[in-house]
Formats: sequence, structure tokens, C-alpha cells
Amino acid sequence: MGRRLAATGGPVLRAALAVLLLGLLAAGCGREPKPAFSDTDVMFAQMGLAQITEGDRVAEITEQRTTNPELRAVAAELRGQWRTEGATLRGWLDDWERPHAADPSAGAHAGHGALHSLREEDFTGLGALTGPDLDRGAVALLLGNLHNAMETIRMEAASGSYPEAVDLAKRMTESRQKQIQRLLAMAAG
Repeated sequence: MGRRLAATGGPVLRAALAVLLLGLLAAGCGREPKPAFSDTDVMFAQMGLAQITEGDRVAEITEQRTTNPELRAVAAELRGQWRTEGATLRGWLDDWERPHAADPSAGAHAGHGALHSLREEDFTGLGALTGPDLDRGAVALLLGNLHNAMETIRMEAASGSYPEAVDLAKRMTESRQKQIQRLLAMAAG
């Protein structure tokens, strides 16, 4: 009896399987798999968002209150770049279904050095300054923030897996190095 079904149902069964297989192939056509991401990519995005938030607070005070046009230009440039970069980083974290903020426990950060966050007193202290003191304070805080950002950016450029994130890190390296040089020239002058 098994032979009889195979003999009569064989071509029908093969045709049904062929139609099913073609349907499955057609459903996947035109879709490229999304590139894989790693813990490094997630850390880059999460830490990048935290650094952008801090830096933007300093740059906002600076942009509004400095009388130095070059410092105001750097602050405005950073804020513009950070808006775009922040939106990109948030989008990736959403796509990866990861939180925007890193795990706050100390053990979660033991493997990547001691990057320091700004404290609330840094922002209020900067807000209380005026004139050249404001400019010096803003340059110092922006340089500290950009130093921490460069460590995170270099980590991604060297060890990231997600091609778009690695590419962003490389572009960020170029622009941040130029901004740091401009701020160092202000600090020296």
C-alpha cells in the first residue's frame, strides 16, 4: 500500500513541495540579512549617548554665554553633530532592542577603564562663571568630555562588529580630533 501511494502521489507531492519551496524563496528574495552587532557596538552606542548628553549640556551653556566667537562656533558645531549622532545611536539601540542607558552597576564597567562622567556641580559651576573664566571652564570641560568620547570611539573603531557603527566611529574620530585641536589652541592662547 505504501508503494501505491508513493507511485500515485509522488509527482503531486513533489509538485507541492516545489511550490512551497519557491514560495519560501520568493519571500526571502530582496532581503539582505542585517549585519550582526556585538556588545562593543552596544557599549559604544550607550556610552556615546551618555557622553553626548553631558557634552551637549556644556556646549549649550557655552554657546549661549561665551563672547568668544571661535568657542561659540565649536560649541554649535558639536551640538549639531551630537543631535545627528545621538539620533543614529538611539535608532541602533532600538533596532537591537537594547536600552539607551548602560547598566549603572559598577561591575558592568570594570573591563573598559575609568572614564569619568561630569558631575552636576560641573554644570552649575560653569553656569556661574562669566567672561574669560567661563571660556576657560568651558574649554576644560569640553576637552574632558571629548577625551572620554575619543576613548569610546576608538574602542568601537578597533573592536566593533556593526559596519555602520564602525564607520560612524571613524568619521567621529576625524571631526573630534579637529575640534580638540581647536579647543587646545584656545586653551594655549
